[in-house]
Amino acid sequence: MSDLWTLEEMDRDGAIQEAAEQVDPDTRSAFLKKAGIGLGAVAGSGAVLGALPSLAGAATVPASDVAILNFALTLEYLEAAFYHEAISNGKVFNGETQNFARIVAAHEAAHVKFLKGALGSKAVASPKFDFKDTTSDQTKFEATATVLEDTGVQAYLGQVGNIKSKKILAAAGSILPVEARHAAWIRDIRLMKTQGTIPAPTAFQGAKTKAQILAAVKSTGFIVA
Repeated sequence: MSDLWTLEEMDRDGAIQEAAEQVDPDTRSAFLKKAGIGLGAVAGSGAVLGALPSLAGAATVPASDVAILNFALTLEYLEAAFYHEAISNGKVFNGETQNFARIVAAHEAAHVKFLKGALGSKAVASPKFDFKDTTSDQTKFEATATVLEDTGVQAYLGQVGNIKSKKILAAAGSILPVEARHAAWIRDIRLMKTQGTIPAPTAFQGAKTKAQILAAVKSTGFIVA
């Protein structure tokens, strides 16, 4: 099996896909499915936070950049909720996984706060999520976290060239090494358990198109409203 897990591989019986198809087309999740995901996230130090201007009243910011940041915010909502649930459901993961979940949860929450603050009234609302047992079963949590972090990096690479504002590009671009570190960290944890992953499986990282990211997110069935 390929070292790069896919969401499709996690849904072999099609149950997740079937659940996703039942979502109301007028919900926030439908917006995500129609629009796709742009880049994985935006985060960083105080210098980075100051680099991204407030978009609420910024008439000069291209509408396409606002849309990309909203795509990022939607994916960040999903990641933040996933990790928050994992550390809040009373389940204590063994070993380094608990430390990973706690630290990454804080990172993703910071990403959401940052993006919402920058977008102001233009920020999309958070969907509702159902992560099933992926936040309580340690093996499933680790596999799902691997997929989410890999997807975030690939989504970012797929859209970074479409950002028109240099300030937004610089601020948004700061997330790439953070997401890559998350991905390598969880892969290293799984490698220590001899689950067949390695932190850096290839010399180059490919991007994914909006359509590919859309299909991947939809296949999880995590967004329910």
